[in-house]
Amino acid sequence: MPLSNDIVLRPRFKLEIPRLNEAVLSDFENAKLSQKEFIVTRVDDHVFIKFPKEQQHFWSPQLHLEINKVNDNSCTIHGLFGPNPTVWTLFMFLHFLVAVIFIAFAIWTYTSISLKQSYAVQASITILMILLWVTLYFAGSLGKASSIKDMRLLNAFMNSVLGIENEKAP
Repeated sequence: MPLSNDIVLRPRFKLEIPRLNEAVLSDFENAKLSQKEFIVTRVDDHVFIKFPKEQQHFWSPQLHLEINKVNDNSCTIHGLFGPNPTVWTLFMFLHFLVAVIFIAFAIWTYTSISLKQSYAVQASITILMILLWVTLYFAGSLGKASSIKDMRLLNAFMNSVLGIENEKAP
C-alpha cells in the first residue's frame, strides 16, 4: 500500500480479505495479547492501532480499521492513518477559525472599498489569514512527512496480523 500521496493529510485505504470479519477481528484481539509494540483497541467492528504513550510524539499516527462483513467468506477493511483525534480536532478547529476570520475580514474589506473608506487594515488581515491557512496546511504536511516511518510500522503490523506480505516501499 503506497503512502506517497502528497495532498491527502490522512491517507486511506481499502482491502478485501477472503476471511470472515469475526475471524479477522479475533486475530487483532489475539495480537493485542501477544505483543507489546503497539496498543490495539477493539470497539465493535473497529480496531485502533497506536504506539504506547512513551513512544508517542505530537504527530504520532494511529491506524483506524473498520472491518465490515461482505459475505460469509470475505470482509472489507477500510483503513485510515491519522494523528491522535485530539490533535486532529485542534488542527481542524484552527482551519475553521482562520476561514471564519478570513470571510469576516473579506466582507469588511469589500464593504470598506464600496463605501470608499480606508481598507488597509482589513485587507492586510484578510491576506494574513490566507498566509496562515497555507502555513497550517504545510505544518500538517510536515507532520505527515515526519510520521511516514511510523505509518509504515503500523501498516507492517497490520499486514503481519492479517498474514499479508508487505509491499516493497518505492
